[in-house]
Amino acid sequence: MWPVVVPAAQRVTVPVDVGVGPAVFVFSGPIADDQFLHTGLKLSVDAVLDKEWLRKNQRAIPARYRKQAKQVDEIRISPSIFIPDSFIISPKWHDTGMYGVTFKPLGVGLPLSSSPVRFKLGVGLVLTYAYIFSDTLPDTHFLRPGASLGADLEFQLAKSFLVSVGWESTFYVPQELGGLGLPDSLGDGIFHVGQAYLQLHFRFPYTTTL
Repeated sequence: MWPVVVPAAQRVTVPVDVGVGPAVFVFSGPIADDQFLHTGLKLSVDAVLDKEWLRKNQRAIPARYRKQAKQVDEIRISPSIFIPDSFIISPKWHDTGMYGVTFKPLGVGLPLSSSPVRFKLGVGLVLTYAYIFSDTLPDTHFLRPGASLGADLEFQLAKSFLVSVGWESTFYVPQELGGLGLPDSLGDGIFHVGQAYLQLHFRFPYTTTL
């Protein structure tokens, strides 16, 4: 029997991009009629593998992917599906308030331009929970999966500091207010949430073993 050769683990330094900033949300249906805007935070954490990194660390890339890696300008990888995509933090300043969190376990982005000004289209699958409390509407535990579609414009102001603005529309399995079932009609429930955001991005090196 031939011996099995296991490649030795390598220590590599990866640029990590942490983005955070304010977001505003627009919920469909009666919530928008009652209070149009709700506030929150947009969060992102990605390892950024640009052309320079891919060229210097070819041995860290599995051999079957090296050819494809040479053809891309940048690869971004989220280190965990458990990192929230956004938080809803919206106290009741009119009649309705809400608190919640959205996770995006699967997302794909298509960059249409590269740094210093990067424009990207993205799609993803999300899961949102929000507690909605109101003086005029039924209190609701909103819990639904959905699919998102968005656009993001990113400006690289320095090697370790960037700013991005974007919009994301998420379409959910419709939910009635006051319960977890389907609404009698689409306009009576929650089926779409729009999100506009501004993020400040900070990049720093992180050393890990591959």
